[in-house]
Amino acid sequence: MSYTIEEFDSVKTKVLKYIMYKKRTEKEVRQKFSSSVDENLLDEVIENLKELGYINDLRYVERAVNEFVAINTLSIREIEYKLYSKGVNNAIIEQYIQSNIEELKEYEQQCAQKIYYKKQPTMEKEDIINFLRKKGYTSETIRNLEE
Repeated sequence: MSYTIEEFDSVKTKVLKYIMYKKRTEKEVRQKFSSSVDENLLDEVIENLKELGYINDLRYVERAVNEFVAINTLSIREIEYKLYSKGVNNAIIEQYIQSNIEELKEYEQQCAQKIYYKKQPTMEKEDIINFLRKKGYTSETIRNLEE
């Protein structure tokens, strides 16, 4: 199906407003506009915005992880899950994690310690360890707490 430059610009403007309000993944953009915009037109708009750097899932991952680290106490697995739920491609998530594994492991260890010391007065050690396991903390991280 063919469309005019005006239609392209109109859709591009709508998508830009959507992603400028809050950074979004490509999947989020597709979900938002798939029912109201022709698929081919949406594909072209998304490709154009990717070329211009407005949609970049790797940069989205970097920003999102920085926000998670600043605000939450999360395991690496929880971070992966949050990114995956936003529609980020697994390969991009894995690429980011592998290239930042040392910092993420250190962050995970600090978070586990925070949780451990916070819950220590009210919970048994085994219960805290089970809690950390359920939250996705690695056995290595939990073992380091016990030393």
